[in-house]
Amino acid sequence: MKFIVNSLNLLKQLQMLGGVLNSNNTLPILDNFLFEMKSDELTISASDLETSMTTRLAIQCKEDGVIAVPAKLLLDILKTLPDQPLTFDVDGKTYGIEITSDNGKYKLTGQNGVEFPKSPAMSDTKALVIGADVLNRSISKTLFAAGNDDMRPIMSGVYFEVQEKSVRFVATDAHKLVRITRTDIGGDSAAFIVPRKPLNLLKGSLGSVKSDVKLEYTGNNAMFTFEHVTLMCRLIEGKYPNYEAVIPKENPFKLTIDRLDFLSSIKRVSIFANRSTNQIRLRLTGSEIQLSAEDLDFANEAHEKLACSFVGDEMEIGFNSRFLQEMLNNLDSDNVNLEMSAPNRAGIITEVEKLEEAEDILMLVMPVMLNG
Repeated sequence: MKFIVNSLNLLKQLQMLGGVLNSNNTLPILDNFLFEMKSDELTISASDLETSMTTRLAIQCKEDGVIAVPAKLLLDILKTLPDQPLTFDVDGKTYGIEITSDNGKYKLTGQNGVEFPKSPAMSDTKALVIGADVLNRSISKTLFAAGNDDMRPIMSGVYFEVQEKSVRFVATDAHKLVRITRTDIGGDSAAFIVPRKPLNLLKGSLGSVKSDVKLEYTGNNAMFTFEHVTLMCRLIEGKYPNYEAVIPKENPFKLTIDRLDFLSSIKRVSIFANRSTNQIRLRLTGSEIQLSAEDLDFANEAHEKLACSFVGDEMEIGFNSRFLQEMLNNLDSDNVNLEMSAPNRAGIITEVEKLEEAEDILMLVMPVMLNG
């Protein structure tokens, strides 16, 4: 088998697929990319058994065939080559691969591509069509709030709640929660949890995509298809927590403040916070917020004041400064609202000005016990 492909185009596709590969695979063949040549098209696949990703690109090919190519070795050589045509010559009996470039020849040994695991067949699927920019934005603004506790796998991904006229994306680790509701998309009613790894792969792939993404889902698997790429993943099994129950409905205390000023102040003050708790203290009055942090072990402390609008009686509440920074960094509005009901109950952060009319973002952060 012999085919010719552009080195730069091939490298771009392989780098995208490289995120699927694990460093310690149970099956040695999973350390390879699967190359399938057919009718002047090269289909490349990578898999870790839970997540598989496939991409296609044009080649010059006289004979159909399949070969598993060592992933790391191929990536390493492609990164060093300038943009040029490469000729791959594959021995179908020994699985030897010879790559010819303008600079020279390189030989490596592949494996029988027939042994590469096949993706599960999907039947009785439900489907949803969503703009690539909308999906990318929704993933980016929720995934940071997902948990990474192996003991609670159902909280380690993003919960997709699909209705006929809306879709909700939810992520939580029990300390913080993000809920995004989109009213410009909808599909067949369903709810499922997509793991962190395939979502990170989508984030890395959707940045330059202008087309729509077709999302097909069953009880066990989800498949994202866009342009020349297909990503399939196994869904997380289990019932997602009742996230609505932890969102306080009555919040009489309401702070409205410039987002960037608030974020900058938190960044400065939190430098002086205790490294294990990252605790920052907020004292709220009618037109002013006082931010403070201290680390008693090293006698470090900081205080700042900011102008704001606050409705309600004077109150004092503590938050993890790192969580506040993550949330404020993932909002776009010039001003934000922080609504609270009590110093020991969750705070709700929302945008004052909506960037997109069809998008509603709610972020929840649990308070921390104030010391002293």
